[in-house]
Amino acid sequence: MTETGTTGGQRQTWTSNRGFILAAIGSAVGLGNIWRFPGVAYDSGGGAFLIPYLIALVTAGLPILFLDYAIGQRFRGSAPLALRRLWRKAEVIGWFQTMLLFIISVYYAAVIAWALSYFYFSFGNKWGSDTASFFVDDYLQASEPGISSELVAGVAWPLALVWVAIIIVLALGIAGGVEKVNVIGIPLLVLGFGALVIRAVTLPGAADGLNALFTPDWGELGNLNVWIAAYSQIFFSMSIAFGIMIAYSSFQRRRSNMTSSGLVVGFANSSFEILAGIGVFSALGFLAHQEGVGVADLEGLTGPILSFVTFPAVISEMPGSALFGALFFGSLVIAGFTSLVSLVVGVSVAIQEKFGLSQRVAAVVVGVVCAVVSFGLFATTTGLFALDTVDMFANNIGVVSSAIAMCVAVVWFARKGDLLRLHLNSVSTFELGKWWLPLIGVFAPVFLLVMMIQKIVDVINNGYEGYPDWYINLFGWGTVALAVIGAIVGTAISWRGRDDPAFRPWPSVDFLEGQKR
Repeated sequence: MTETGTTGGQRQTWTSNRGFILAAIGSAVGLGNIWRFPGVAYDSGGGAFLIPYLIALVTAGLPILFLDYAIGQRFRGSAPLALRRLWRKAEVIGWFQTMLLFIISVYYAAVIAWALSYFYFSFGNKWGSDTASFFVDDYLQASEPGISSELVAGVAWPLALVWVAIIIVLALGIAGGVEKVNVIGIPLLVLGFGALVIRAVTLPGAADGLNALFTPDWGELGNLNVWIAAYSQIFFSMSIAFGIMIAYSSFQRRRSNMTSSGLVVGFANSSFEILAGIGVFSALGFLAHQEGVGVADLEGLTGPILSFVTFPAVISEMPGSALFGALFFGSLVIAGFTSLVSLVVGVSVAIQEKFGLSQRVAAVVVGVVCAVVSFGLFATTTGLFALDTVDMFANNIGVVSSAIAMCVAVVWFARKGDLLRLHLNSVSTFELGKWWLPLIGVFAPVFLLVMMIQKIVDVINNGYEGYPDWYINLFGWGTVALAVIGAIVGTAISWRGRDDPAFRPWPSVDFLEGQKR
């Protein structure tokens, strides 16, 4: 589907609002929903964690999501183009976001490749009895933190499949590729993971796992770190403030209901996280029951270790383990792939618009470059350590600083916050009051700044995971530096594509000013 813009150009659109919502949910619901939320909630007060979590959703997650939606739908472009049209000097923030999308894409694909491998391994429990040794030594063939050119075939082959699939989806376009993947994938994910959860809660010991997860520790509500964990989880799980939702909403039709769609996406994402928590801790309760220990005595309750070490151990203990394993790792593949699609779309559309390329050429160029970097860094014997380091710095410093910069630029420098609020109100049934401006202009940036400073101080004082300083400087701080340099270079290059000086946002400023309330 396409629509005619104000200058006569054609822009692809979603075929329906349902297609946009499913694509946005597909972007938000990713690997972190399954392997990060349960462990964070468990470590941060159990059931009591849901209070700061929901407050974070309402005061930061949804408000910044609405900001992304407003920028994308009103200014009809990827992050660099949309932010340039909003305020010319903000283009550099858009390219910083695009660089982050590129960086996250190249390692995220490697994790999906792991999940594909483990989907195959689940038929026959090929990981054996020592799941930790199998994952680190046999499968990843991990050496020491460093630089290696030795490819791991078990990672490289599924990684190639992932990138071929991504290029095909992007080449088919927004409606023909991206939307169809999500329209098929998200219902499959819900059905498959729902079946897994139903099976998990019927296992012996499941109640112990659920009690461990949801028993509230009210004293933790006075711990600043718990609140930071809540805002961090909401922020990283909703795909906000680094270009994805700007690009996705730019393909929405001009009269589409944006804030109501955002509420559906936000609460669907959080609902899936809670569902994941129920499934994961039911399974962990079963594992503890089988081993005769408490849930607290288990290791690997979050991150890749949960998915590729602890869960295979759970699966091995279960009757009908092949089906359970296929459902779990199949869910990881679908959740990861729909998120990866959104990451690469943000990069591809930005390159397409900047250089005046066709959709298919941009998809192939971006896909091939991403694949080459993925293979070179994350399909090698040192890929595990590079992935871990790049992920931490890209998210905790890169994405957080991107959100702070965007909020401050829009509200305080460009002075477009109220205009965007009026834009959303003009097309939406759920209208935003003036309370929205202090949330995106003061509260969210201040809290995110505190969160980022805490992480930076911790890394400077304590290092990261015991990795050598040179390694942290190269793959950690080097990741942030690469994003900054890429942003500067991207902004300096002249536009050859859609930077149309005759572009006029709709509705007009005069119309919106007349609608003030």
